[in-house]
Amino acid sequence: MAAIDPAFGEKFLRSVGDFYAHGVHLLFNEWWETAPQAAIDAYVTAIEDHPDHGPLARAGFMAEPFSLGLVADCAVGTLGAAWREHMVANGLAEHLAVGYAALTDEFAASGKLSRMPAVIRYKVLRGYQTHDLHHVLTGYTTHPLHELALQAFQLAQMDYPYAAMTLSVVMGHATLVDPALIQPAMDAITDGWAFGRRARSIQFIDFERRIDEPLAALRAEYGLEREAPFVPLMPKAPALVAQELVVQERMRAA
Repeated sequence: MAAIDPAFGEKFLRSVGDFYAHGVHLLFNEWWETAPQAAIDAYVTAIEDHPDHGPLARAGFMAEPFSLGLVADCAVGTLGAAWREHMVANGLAEHLAVGYAALTDEFAASGKLSRMPAVIRYKVLRGYQTHDLHHVLTGYTTHPLHELALQAFQLAQMDYPYAAMTLSVVMGHATLVDPALIQPAMDAITDGWAFGRRARSIQFIDFERRIDEPLAALRAEYGLEREAPFVPLMPKAPALVAQELVVQERMRAA
């Protein structure tokens, strides 16, 4: 059995302790230098051998930078209109993938990503392009527990290390630092996991080309309808959730 590199283990524990100080976006990129080759190969195989994901990954579609102007004229009830409302209401940056691509380029220039397979790099960058569209399609909001549910949804549809690390870090924090997070985090994870398993895969799908279609029709097509939205139950608000809610409120105010 391959061992975890001790230096990476220290970084992982740093993220577990405070993943705002050392986020998964850093941890993910730091893993590749010492990642067990068998683990890398398993992630690659999970994508390339999948009947839906493999062909889409080989096609390598990347959308043009998505902007609010692009969806300005989308009619009420369409995917584009819902995406516009989501972005404006939450004060979110339009070009999330562009910023993450720059971060990835920085790590690549240092040589730290020389062992990251091309298909994994594509998955992460494409995932950042579609992240907010997936929020809209699944109905998960930007509430921190909804974000966790969305990561579980993604992992249920495709094995890849970014989502797996996110869940691992959050549950490590809940276990070792803030036990009040255990139940609400597990509620979010199990909701997202079950939802992702029963829905058709939305990974790599070029929804940017379907922004004028009714959101309800797209949800029906991909099995994303649900009787009631996910509602996090928090008898006691975990410190991490409370902190993130404050950050989000500042973003909206800005």
